[in-house]
This record gives sequence, structure tokens and C-alpha cells, in this order.
Amino acid sequence: MAGAETPELVSAAVAGGADVVELGFPFSVPLADGPVIRRAAERALAGGMRTAACLECLRESRERVEVPLVPMTYAALLETYGWERFATDAAAAGASSLIVADLPADERSELRRVQLVAPTSSDERIALAAERTDGWLYLVTLTGTTGARTELSPELAPLVERARRLTRVPLYAGFGISTPAQAAASAELADGVVVGAAALLAAEEGPAALGRFVASLRAALN
Repeated sequence: MAGAETPELVSAAVAGGADVVELGFPFSVPLADGPVIRRAAERALAGGMRTAACLECLRESRERVEVPLVPMTYAALLETYGWERFATDAAAAGASSLIVADLPADERSELRRVQLVAPTSSDERIALAAERTDGWLYLVTLTGTTGARTELSPELAPLVERARRLTRVPLYAGFGISTPAQAAASAELADGVVVGAAALLAAEEGPAALGRFVASLRAALN
């Protein structure tokens, strides 16, 4: 989540082995997010993190690392800031792509972004999202919000199987993946793994703790 400490956390995550870093741009009604990310967004907003400040956080993070940086937010933020203006300013600040959690694949097709699909998505929607996605397709592994889970979602394997039939773009699995064992199991199916809430919990203990956590994921994947 974007904040004053985020550039240092980004550096720690990359040092731990992260290949891509997703930066949350906080929104007051984050419908896809569970309690951990919601609390992080609330803290960020209380700390004054508005869109311009988040873009500056992105810029400072880009100065520290070379891996792809992907802002993640909601459509209302872009509607308020300006769709084209946001795309231009985010790219200038160092964004490699963008995730808009609540923006359907068939809307704003001119906006370059990573598309999300879920177990409830039809084959037609998966094919459309894959056609329009930027680089990789984000597989939401469960029906519900983000957050750590004790077990890997049983919905992941069928979703991967369906997506493999419909596209050749890389598939990254996210939502509910929180431990090295879950990351390794997900990577046996998908091409990449996204870990959010568990990483935020580690980050609450500081950059060193986040770096150790990411390193544990990297070791499991390797």
C-alpha cells in the first residue's frame, strides 16, 4: 500500500526475490479487499495518501528498483482523477502496467492494464480478458475478497485448466495465497503467484521482515 515507508519496503521485497511489485493506491470502498488490505488503505488515507502522493510514492519506488511496478486501485479513483491523465501520469512515474479491480474487460479498452478473471467468469469473459490483458492474466483463485487463507482454494486448478484452453498468455494466481507452501502449490499450476495480505502483514513489522517473508516465498518457488 502506498505510503511514506513504501519505497523502502519495495526495495526490501525486491531484495527478497520479488519479480513484480504491486502498489495499492488506496480507495475508501475497496470491494475486492479483505480486512488486512482494507486496514492498510484506511491507514494510507488517514496519512494523507491521495492520488498525487501515491504517484510520487511510485516515482520514488521506481528510482530504487528495476522490476515491474503495477499500481492497483479502483475505477472511481481514475474517474475522479481523469482516465487519460492517470494513465499518462502513472507511466511517467514508472508504472509498468495497471490493475483496476472493478473495471470489466469490455470497458475502457484503451486503458492498458492487467485483466482479472475469477472462477465465476464465463469462458467468453476469460477469452476477452486474455485478449485485452497487458502481459499476464490475473487469476482470482476464489470467490470472495482478498486475505490470507489456511488452505489453497480448490477453485484454482479448474480455473487454470479453463484459462489454458483459451489463451497462451502467462497466468498469475492471487487472492488467498499466503504461505510458502501455498505459493509452491499454486506455482505448479500457474506461471506466477501474487501474495498480498500476507505480505502486508509482514510489512507491518518493517522492511527486514518483509524481505525475509518474500525470500521464504522465493525459496519455495525455486
